[in-house]
Amino acid sequence: MRAVKASLSGFAGALIAGAAWAQPVTGPYVSLGGGANFLQDEQIRGNPFFPGRKLTFDTGVAGAGAVGYGFGNGFRVEVEGNYRQNSLTGITGLGFPAAAGGREQNYGAIGNVIFDMDVGANWIYPYLGVGLGYSWTHLKDINAVAPDGSYDFAVGGTQGHYTYQALFGVSIPVPWVVGLSMTAEYRFYSVVGNTSYPAESLGSEGRDGPRGYGLSTGTFGYRADYNHALMAGLRYELFPPPPPVPPAPTEAPPPTAPAIEQARTYLVFFDWDRADLTARARQIVAEAAQASTHVQTTRIEVNGYTDLSGTATYNQRLSVRRAKSVESELIRDGVAQNEIEIHGYGESNPLVPTAPGVREPQNRRVEIILK
Repeated sequence: MRAVKASLSGFAGALIAGAAWAQPVTGPYVSLGGGANFLQDEQIRGNPFFPGRKLTFDTGVAGAGAVGYGFGNGFRVEVEGNYRQNSLTGITGLGFPAAAGGREQNYGAIGNVIFDMDVGANWIYPYLGVGLGYSWTHLKDINAVAPDGSYDFAVGGTQGHYTYQALFGVSIPVPWVVGLSMTAEYRFYSVVGNTSYPAESLGSEGRDGPRGYGLSTGTFGYRADYNHALMAGLRYELFPPPPPVPPAPTEAPPPTAPAIEQARTYLVFFDWDRADLTARARQIVAEAAQASTHVQTTRIEVNGYTDLSGTATYNQRLSVRRAKSVESELIRDGVAQNEIEIHGYGESNPLVPTAPGVREPQNRRVEIILK
């Protein structure tokens, strides 16, 4: 339980610290991944065969597929189906050598809550998640045999239990396929509660003499099922927004935009969810700064706007950040700060009217108005 509490506390703290960097996934998506599964040694509970022993496993496989929905603010939810398999390599502490075999399989469904973060690099996005669900553990032909045949143990069956998991990963957008991202993840996955299965032993020492061959039956169980998986995969947004188009090389607005005073207004466009200036944007700001020295100007208005994707509160803050970026560039180009007025209008007054959630590049702008 301490591991669970630590994982949940760390997840909550990361959400608070990363709230300002939410990288939204908007709308439905699907994901698929696979990799290696590392199953910790399992402590066998008291039983007539192997009291206090442990099962050891080799490196196995893990796979998961999910269908989910992103809310556009960094949070998303999904329903996942998963599968894990590891082969038994030995039973420790028997006091005599024995060959062990069989495998453990786990499959189930789990609901996840995930938070994506934007750490300032537009090529990689970390994310954290937790999940709860239900799974079935199947022991297939678990057995141990002494070299001389004096001991033969076998167990099998399927049991269902609740499960939980914590995950950390990164996604890397594939630039040539809109909506597609590569993912890499670490997952901690656990089956909750003790697990018991029917078992039988042929020739168990101490029951029918040192080399007896009576058949004994009982229960086999273990206390903990902890899995660690490293996985790689793909995630695809089913209805991704269209890719941004480069802004027109002219300061004039498109025909559908509201009328703007052409000779004294300059438009600076931004990439989606960004407030830093591109090389083209810096050129336009420099032209506006130069023009302010040649015309009679009492003040310069710098008005920031966003498109209609994301929340209104976040967009309001983003529009102010964009206006401040342009103000700083104007000052670097020689304009006095007391001549500049900045405003952030968020997603209001779009140049191109769109439905909510649409990433329209012409609406991600700052207007520099010389008055």
